[in-house]
Amino acid sequence: MGTIIFYEDRNFQGRSYECMSDCPDMSSYLSRCHSCRVERGCFMVYDRTNYMGNQYFLRRGEYADYMSMMGMSDCIKSCRMIPMYRGSYRMRIYERENFGGMMHELMDDCDNIMDRYRMSNCMSCNVMEGHWLMYEQPHYRGRMMYMRPGEYRSFMNMGWSGMRFMSMRRITDSCY
Repeated sequence: MGTIIFYEDRNFQGRSYECMSDCPDMSSYLSRCHSCRVERGCFMVYDRTNYMGNQYFLRRGEYADYMSMMGMSDCIKSCRMIPMYRGSYRMRIYERENFGGMMHELMDDCDNIMDRYRMSNCMSCNVMEGHWLMYEQPHYRGRMMYMRPGEYRSFMNMGWSGMRFMSMRRITDSCY
């Protein structure tokens, strides 16, 4: 079970809202959100409602002014709790949309798909086991996207047009 507390202002000031599950729209609880504290678990926070827009991974800790720390241009509008997972990890990545082109199966972190697989693009994936973070640049840098088990046929149709994923990391129990 995770717990995150959101605050309207920086440095944990102003009104607060404690959350222990997914929240698609924070506006009904706070007019804005500029700092937060993760007491237990891991969360993805989003700069748009309904889990859309830029995503940021937060683990246990204090984020007194996350906007300047992470380069967010707007405040948190929604959040998703990442459930604790201790099983095996398996994901297939595909060069093209709809599971087309070259395919590779991952069971561990990959810091650069170009170096490891000679794959210049990842446009779809099938997460069979575990929870993953995918990054737009090698070595786990740049914008990220949270992937839970399921089929992702087209990243472009998910609002990620023009973005390529070049590295992938498992969300393991060491993140908690």
